[in-house]
Amino acid sequence: MDQETLLTVQGYAKFFLILVVFILFYSYAWSIYRRDKKGERDFEKYSNLVHDDSVVSTPLEERKKDKDEDNKEK
Repeated sequence: MDQETLLTVQGYAKFFLILVVFILFYSYAWSIYRRDKKGERDFEKYSNLVHDDSVVSTPLEERKKDKDEDNKEK
C-alpha cells in the first residue's frame, strides 16, 4: 500500500471512530434525560453529592437486599 492509501484509510477510520463515540455519548445522554423525565431516577440528588460528601451524610437511596444476603444473615 502506498502512503496516500494509508492516509485515506486512516481518515475513514477516524471518521467512523468519532461517529461511534458520538452515537454512544448521545444515547447515554438521551437515556439519562429520559429516566429523569419519567421519574425513574432523580439526578439532582447525585449532583448535590459534590457539595455534601461527608461521611455522616445520609444515603441517597436504600439498597435492596438480595435473597443470598438474607440467607447469609440467618
